[in-house]
Amino acid sequence: MKKLMQGMMLAVATLAVCAGAAQAKQLVFCSEASPAHFDPGPTTGGNDFDASSRTIYNRLVEFKHGGTDVEPGLAESWEISDDGLTYTFHLRAGVKFQTTSYFTPTRDFNADDVIFSFERQWKEDNAYYNYLEGISWDYFQGMDMPKFLKSIEKVDDLTVKMTLNEPNAPMIANLGMDFASIMSKEYADQLAAAGTKELLASQPIGTGPFEFVDYQTDAVIRYKAFPDYWAGKVAIDDLIFAITTDPAVRVQKLKAGECDIMDYPNPADIADLQADTNLTVAEQEGLNIGYMSYNTTIAPMDNVAVRKALNMAINKKAIIDAVYQGAGQVAVNLIPPTMWSYNKDVVDDAYDPAAAKAALEAAGVKDLTIDLWAMPVSRPYNPNAARVAELIQADWAAVGVKANIVTYEWTEYRELGKAKDRPGAFQIGWTGDNGDPDNFFATLFSCSAIGVSNYSSWCDPTFEKLIQDAKKVSDQGERAKLYEQAQVVFKEQAPALTLAHSKVFMPMNKRVSGFTMDPLGIHRFDNVDVTE
Repeated sequence: MKKLMQGMMLAVATLAVCAGAAQAKQLVFCSEASPAHFDPGPTTGGNDFDASSRTIYNRLVEFKHGGTDVEPGLAESWEISDDGLTYTFHLRAGVKFQTTSYFTPTRDFNADDVIFSFERQWKEDNAYYNYLEGISWDYFQGMDMPKFLKSIEKVDDLTVKMTLNEPNAPMIANLGMDFASIMSKEYADQLAAAGTKELLASQPIGTGPFEFVDYQTDAVIRYKAFPDYWAGKVAIDDLIFAITTDPAVRVQKLKAGECDIMDYPNPADIADLQADTNLTVAEQEGLNIGYMSYNTTIAPMDNVAVRKALNMAINKKAIIDAVYQGAGQVAVNLIPPTMWSYNKDVVDDAYDPAAAKAALEAAGVKDLTIDLWAMPVSRPYNPNAARVAELIQADWAAVGVKANIVTYEWTEYRELGKAKDRPGAFQIGWTGDNGDPDNFFATLFSCSAIGVSNYSSWCDPTFEKLIQDAKKVSDQGERAKLYEQAQVVFKEQAPALTLAHSKVFMPMNKRVSGFTMDPLGIHRFDNVDVTE
């Protein structure tokens, strides 16, 4: 009954926000989770980015729709010095910031906005470095930006020079990522003067295709097309995110015409969605990994033999068959097989309960109890973490290990998981942000990512040297060799269980045209149209 009432309330809320724009072109997206807020700098979830960086904001460079190649964004061109240390960006002239009920810009986008957008994540004396309680710049720190950046300077209003301490091969691709979204310094200064800096995260201002209108917490987000968007006004007049955490309810709403696009359907529902003549179901191999991190700093998971034994006790194929139902494959390495540098010679841990039990006994581990964390929402890399946890719980019980399944609300789940003293095994996953292996290896398991996105708190000197050396090399073949070696070390040390790479499906009403699935797991609506 509670779910029914919630569904009715959401339907009423959606109808209410739609009523005022009956003559406009509108698209309703059934999204899977509420955003933490609307500042993409300190957030890490795909649902956060969908709601902020890809609707409201732009970056210096953008990823082309449907791929990982970069193209000009707010920077219309750039040059890189021969030594790979200096990047000069030529900014696009005449770019407008959005005008809303809470902010009216007095100038166009310029170099000051670029410098502010990075320095707020970098300089501890910046007024916005700690502007939200508990804030952390997970991507900026996890990708070692403080290590690589030497300076960001304004040459003139439309030219920015970025100088590095050492070469970083994936830098341009990194700047197309969500954390690199460009904010309005003028707006930030206005909020700081008023003593309301926190509004930067709840009342956003950007240069992107859609303006923020309002947010009914955990229910509906409303946007409208930005009429002065530098790339031209988009076809959709009104964009609505109907937040619907249950994938079965998202399916019901799509089939009932209450939403136009939904994400992450249950694998069991895909055949029925494909058979519906009113729908189109787009699909592609995901650039993703579903995995489970052990906290390698807490006994007995600080012992690699114990971690390997726990991995051997898990029947990954049975999990793929039961949960992914044909929409996933067993993950051997951290990166998917479609990514360059994938090491096909790495051998996965065999499913061998007897050997797992013997290894635990040899390590002196008896009556082990583990907290087994399960995500509360469906993700592209794991459609049902609760069910995965139940299957792992049963597998571990067979070798004498007791697992207590725990979960929290999605934003809280990720924050608690970062803690260096977090106990147990933590289910999580990743969809690549830029098509570069560094975005998996360094972002997820570098030493600097501990307490940020390295949920294993794992710092291995051999692995670290390989992935850091790979950043300094420009030749992709040489970089690939280093990443191939890193995959060997990762498998030997087992800081995590690599579970699955999944196929991603996006069902939508046939009235929707132009929508392009992105391998980076982002949802963009600037190229979408609808027929009424």
